[in-house]
Amino acid sequence: MAENIITYLFIVAILIYLAWQGYRYWARHHYAKYVENQAFQEQMLQGQLVDLRDPVAFRKKHILGARNFNIQQFKESLGALVKTKPVLLYGSSRDVNTIGKAIRILHAAGYKEIYVLKFGIDYWEGKVKEG
Repeated sequence: MAENIITYLFIVAILIYLAWQGYRYWARHHYAKYVENQAFQEQMLQGQLVDLRDPVAFRKKHILGARNFNIQQFKESLGALVKTKPVLLYGSSRDVNTIGKAIRILHAAGYKEIYVLKFGIDYWEGKVKEG
């Protein structure tokens, strides 16, 4: 009997975890548009470019014209962004959680046009500044 309860609780915990991960994936792709290099570059002409990586990585290499907003102070940095202009986000290709968190914060603050560079700076083909 106790084994059945433990098994049941384990299955419920797994289902809750999978539902949470599914929601996070849905939210990232519902509130933001993931775009390839060319579309991202076109949006850069009218948008606000934000690098979400840590300051050390930003100084080493970043897309020309980007501002570095550390995710730990992202909410405090929103005042530097205009709500009526598109916000273009990028990070490294391995940092999905940071992008997801930034998307949720922007959406909650009322930003409507959010674009994310698919695969991050690791596969960026445009101009960069290296330090």
